[in-house]
Amino acid sequence: GFHSHQGILSYDDLIGRPEGVYARSARGGIFLAIRPTLADYTLHMGRGATPIYPKDMGAIITYADIYPGATVLEAGIGSGALTLALLRAIGEKGRLVSYDVRTDFAAKAQENVHAYAPDLEGRLTVRIADIYEEGIAERDLDRVVLDLPEPWRVVPHAEEALRPGGIFLCFVPTTLQLHHVWEVLDRTPAFGLIEQFEVILRPWDAGPQSLRPAHRMVAHTGFITTARRLAGDGRSSAHDAGTPTDSSANEEDDDGDRGEPVS
Repeated sequence: GFHSHQGILSYDDLIGRPEGVYARSARGGIFLAIRPTLADYTLHMGRGATPIYPKDMGAIITYADIYPGATVLEAGIGSGALTLALLRAIGEKGRLVSYDVRTDFAAKAQENVHAYAPDLEGRLTVRIADIYEEGIAERDLDRVVLDLPEPWRVVPHAEEALRPGGIFLCFVPTTLQLHHVWEVLDRTPAFGLIEQFEVILRPWDAGPQSLRPAHRMVAHTGFITTARRLAGDGRSSAHDAGTPTDSSANEEDDDGDRGEPVS
């Protein structure tokens, strides 16, 4: 059963009952029984590396545009929090390849995936490798998602591995890393549409006579960078195509972006 300071709650009292029911422990404690969400699980699961927070996982899935059927590369696997989110998002026909240099992190991440969603394991391939030095073995990837200290070292490998239109995304905690990855992407002709941002989540506390921001919050976690893999060699192809017809748009494009997406 479940042991707590309010007494032992027998699992037999919960099996077969619907979610959202209240149950009483042997000592009279009242518990609400619900299945943990992925956000709940990732904040409390066993850790190898520090997991990515749910607020950032949601943004990564959205801004990397992870879709059912996508082939995605992830490095490093860490504790497996983002791995679980990616496995869900790629669907039954998708494929996730996760690189990590540490066998202990990879083992813990696979353990966490198995504990929460064993049905998703078939979509996952784990590689123990140094992606900086060994590069990326896969080709025609749809997405490359990085949670590494030096993601700029993977940019040349991602250039070779991503299909045209594919998305490069990395997550870093400091502004020095943020600027360095921008510099490398900006001088790599094969990448364009560079965007960088952070997600700030401020919880609120509600009561019968009050509604106010919570006194405590996680003020900072990290920054997200995205870039698109352009066709061919990127800017050189644009140069060969001639001068843009919209000169006003071209004059404004002086901040590192290389054009706007066309629908």
